[in-house]
Amino acid sequence: MREKAKAQAGMLYDANFDEELLKERAAAKELLYEINHLRPSQHSDKDRLYKKLIGKLGERFLIESPFHCDYGYNIEIGDDFYANVNLVILDGAKVKIGDHVFIAPNVGLYTAGHPLNIAKRNAGLEYAYPITIGNNVWIGAGVSVLPNVVIGDNCVIGAGSVVTHSIPPNSLAVGNPCRVIRTLNEEESE
Repeated sequence: MREKAKAQAGMLYDANFDEELLKERAAAKELLYEINHLRPSQHSDKDRLYKKLIGKLGERFLIESPFHCDYGYNIEIGDDFYANVNLVILDGAKVKIGDHVFIAPNVGLYTAGHPLNIAKRNAGLEYAYPITIGNNVWIGAGVSVLPNVVIGDNCVIGAGSVVTHSIPPNSLAVGNPCRVIRTLNEEESE
């Protein structure tokens, strides 16, 4: 089984020494270099490059530079998406983002993790589990979303939160670890 297939299956895989994955990450880094060095006025050039990099990209999006990811092709973004500066998506597994999602500065979506076993970790093995973000979600500044998390529709994740577990729809959630502090009321969820 190839390392890429192992990653897609949620198994431990060699992300550090596998030639295919290294080549794919290098190609993504070349596109990211171009994107992150364009002038702010070069919207159409940026959009063209993002469409080349990202696996699925909806209508009306704006991703402020700099932006970083591992591969790009594992990222799916819905319509009306906005990400402020310094968004990092480690997309060893799928990252699915719904419609009308707003992401503040310095947010990280991390599908990657490493085994506790020292020998496996030192051998360059890691795992990747998906992240799913629903529709109408606002993620505050400095949030980290860890592997295997689902953030439901209509959620607000407070600044500085570390999201280690899934968050149900219509929730206001904050903290480290992130926890639901209340359900959004009907007016807030419209």
